[in-house]
Amino acid sequence: MGAEETVLAFVAAWNALDWTRIHALMADDIVYHNMPLKPVQGRETVRAHLDAWPVDACEWRLLNIATNGNVVLTERVDRFVRGEDRITVPVMGAFDVAGGRITGWRDYFDMGATRPEPR
Repeated sequence: MGAEETVLAFVAAWNALDWTRIHALMADDIVYHNMPLKPVQGRETVRAHLDAWPVDACEWRLLNIATNGNVVLTERVDRFVRGEDRITVPVMGAFDVAGGRITGWRDYFDMGATRPEPR
């Protein structure tokens, strides 16, 4: 699987909240940096980080995608449902891919742009 196909599979796994597939697409030594928070490294550490902010539903709406070798850039609108909360945030993501797994995942967003949606 090429870099872009790997990222598209990752987006699809998030949209299905298929945690097994989400984690399988991450390299063991992945570095996840959700800007402006601190980076976390290692699949199990990333898993624990994501588990600390559980969601009930998720939609990553992909607006644009660009690939340069093993780097894939995504422009997205991410929507999350967490209990009664509905959160929408515009995101620019950068993914480094090797061997069909994501080795680097950086999401850039503005905390001020995160907006709750009406229930």
